Amino acid sequence: MSAVMSEDRRPGDTDLHRRQRAKNLFMFGCLMALVVIFFALTIVRMGGKL
Repeated sequence: MSAVMSEDRRPGDTDLHRRQRAKNLFMFGCLMALVVIFFALTIVRMGGKL
């Protein structure tokens, strides 16, 4: 039965790979949030000079 289950999975689809992918997506989200915050702060600080 485990041979049948392993055939359904893709080669890089182990639990370790799933956890790493989730961690990578979380870190990507955090970095994007930081970029948006810096962008917003820059726009607010330069807003009076335009």
